Amino acid sequence: MSNKGFEFLEHTSDVYVRAYGRNVSEAFEEAGRALFSVLVRNLETVREVRELEVRAVGYDKQSLLYDWLEKLLLVFQLEKLVASRVVVLEVSSSGEDLVIRGKVFGEDFDPTTHIPGIDVKSPTYWLMEIKESESEVEVRFVLDI
Repeated sequence: MSNKGFEFLEHTSDVYVRAYGRNVSEAFEEAGRALFSVLVRNLETVREVRELEVRAVGYDKQSLLYDWLEKLLLVFQLEKLVASRVVVLEVSSSGEDLVIRGKVFGEDFDPTTHIPGIDVKSPTYWLMEIKESESEVEVRFVLDI
């Protein structure tokens, strides 16, 4: 098994994702890649010609994951950016909050070259889990479609 990645799990009506990595940063990167791969089917063809910084805040790791996914979804919806690469630069504490700072790399969405995927309304807390061991961090979450 690879050290990091994501896969889609069975769900009756929404998109259920398992993302994992060697640490929280890698697991959250893969969660972001999974989100963009739902939004655009041919993510592997997206060029890295534009970048944006993304910052999310949470009171625990689950709320941090939710806010991270929501901010990434807004990058697609408002900035029209399709990200082929998601990088977490830092996960830190700020007072009582957890903060994640990262960058997304990609290009403007173009319906003539990008194959639209599934419209995601929002991430959810439904079935959300974060499991940490010495060798892996796994996150699971549902995207409302």
